[in-house]
Amino acid sequence: MHRTSIEQIHFHEVGAMDAIIDVVGGVIGIEALGIEAIYCSSLHVGSGTVKCAHGTLPVPAPATLELIREKPIYSTGVTGELLTPTGAAILTTLASGFGPMPEMMVESVGYGSGEKDPPIPNLLRVSIGESNIAVKGYQTERVGVVETNIDDMNPQIYDYLIEKLLEMGVMDTFLVPVQMKKNRPGTLITVLCSPEMVGKVADFLIRETTSIGLRYRIDQRIKAHRRIEKVETPFGPIQCKVASLDGGEVLNVFPEYEDCKRVALENGIPLKKVMEKVIAATSKNEAFKVA
Repeated sequence: MHRTSIEQIHFHEVGAMDAIIDVVGGVIGIEALGIEAIYCSSLHVGSGTVKCAHGTLPVPAPATLELIREKPIYSTGVTGELLTPTGAAILTTLASGFGPMPEMMVESVGYGSGEKDPPIPNLLRVSIGESNIAVKGYQTERVGVVETNIDDMNPQIYDYLIEKLLEMGVMDTFLVPVQMKKNRPGTLITVLCSPEMVGKVADFLIRETTSIGLRYRIDQRIKAHRRIEKVETPFGPIQCKVASLDGGEVLNVFPEYEDCKRVALENGIPLKKVMEKVIAATSKNEAFKVA
């Protein structure tokens, strides 16, 4: 926000002891409670102005507004700062999703209150429980599913759509052939994204395709933990996607396609041979051995 280097910045409120306690205390609390995933309601930001070391600023403050980009927010006209940069940093970093409360069995509830007395309750409420479909060792998360059937569009456009959707940051997108009314062959395009991206994806599809309507829903999905690791191979370091359980048990190791493709083209080696060599290298490394 200051448009300068980190060496030239002096943080005032953000560098204060209470802000540090907020961040460290929040993370320690989450760790102590054994929380595996956090879901947050839409963020109530407040309105008006707030006084700080840099003078009087609009609510939400500039730093807060940067942090909550592409997150659902609202204001009911309550005057004052209801979401600080510190709060925004904690929530946007740790939350897996924003929106309605996911399906769960609530086990405990906690409240925290502030010193100010606005027209609404100055409370933060945390509900802790188990997902109804929790699977031991795996992660669960909410995803938005957006889809539409198309039977009257130039098929060359699908390549462009998929490329743009992936650039937007969707989780996945795929095409399925379908038979539509009047026996016309069509295509079902499905997009998986975070719940807060549903509106953005819907707008993109309606603007960029011949569809004039679509469907969406919020689903739950179960997934393994994922991380990217570099593996030493005869061709040099190759990135691999490692899927594992909570305790670290490795389920699968997948060589990154683009890395393998680059090596195959540079060395004139069949792509499948490169992938075989990478998988062989991972099997010799104890850190990547599949149980």
